[in-house]
Amino acid sequence: MDDLKAKYLGQIADAGDENALEAIRVAAVGKKGEVALKMRELGKMTPEERQVAGPALNALKDEINSALSAKKAALADAALDERLRTEWLDVTLPTRARRQGSIHPVSQATEELTAIFAELGFSVAEGPRIETDWHNFDALNIPGHHPARAEMDTFYMHRAEGDNRPPHVLRTHTSPVQIRSMEKQGAPIRVICPGGVYRADYDQTHTPMFHQVEGLAIDKDISMANLKWVLEEFVKAFFEVDDVELRFRASHFPFTEPSAEVDIRCSWDNGQLKIGEGDDWMEILGSGMVHPKVIAAGGIDPEVYQGFAFGIGIDRLAMLKYGIPDLRAFFDSDLRWLRHYGFAALDMPNLHGGLSR
Repeated sequence: MDDLKAKYLGQIADAGDENALEAIRVAAVGKKGEVALKMRELGKMTPEERQVAGPALNALKDEINSALSAKKAALADAALDERLRTEWLDVTLPTRARRQGSIHPVSQATEELTAIFAELGFSVAEGPRIETDWHNFDALNIPGHHPARAEMDTFYMHRAEGDNRPPHVLRTHTSPVQIRSMEKQGAPIRVICPGGVYRADYDQTHTPMFHQVEGLAIDKDISMANLKWVLEEFVKAFFEVDDVELRFRASHFPFTEPSAEVDIRCSWDNGQLKIGEGDDWMEILGSGMVHPKVIAAGGIDPEVYQGFAFGIGIDRLAMLKYGIPDLRAFFDSDLRWLRHYGFAALDMPNLHGGLSR
């Protein structure tokens, strides 16, 4: 035992790292180490010999374990001292300028219109981007032969062969959120539904994924006059002008009746758009009174309630307000573009402090 003690205490003292120390531990006091083997020999001894050898072996094991723990702590202290010696920081050096991210123009425009409609009493509703065919089309009075339901316009989710469940689509508008909101909340209701939508189109003014906000107001005495006032107030606040003139043109949408496309009076001065003045007109959104079938699909009685709805492209609003010429740039992840068009992260838009400060 004295030989084992001298052997292993010497090896522990000479160990240069924790790997070497672990190898010594296994050889000395591991399950198959020398001390363990000596423990197995106790069964062959007489009771008198065990009374002497047993305590001695336990004392040897404890001493080796104590030496291992002490050496491990010493190695850790030495490693820390070396790290402190080699890693240092001169706190007198000047710091780098703090970097701060920016808000994407689409996010900024979404925050601005949310603030405006909140002042008008509208809450924000959200829904899934992968929608059922029923919520996206049928509930909105879009018939099966409508061109919007063709695969050349809509992204349908893959279905396994033999799967007879109704298809799912990447939502083509945020109107299905209106259906879900009516199902959940009932009437009266005033909500806007901003979010990403998907259509199979790609050019300077269209991308496969873009953003829309749709508005819905349902009550017992809502009319087109209410719709006109809401849209006028929104346009004046969003484009930050004192007066605006809107023109409603008769149109057709399956989910509204009557339906109207809305133009805004504007002018172009040296390539710069001016809202509310001039001799030109520019289409900005679609709207109308909610079709009774759509109200019924939302679980509300169309004999008692009526309302209006509208849909606006958020990306298009941002392009018009901030002079961005190409819609595709919104999704290029170009840091130079983001630094040029981005907005300060901590400047939250509101009607009292200003929208686009």
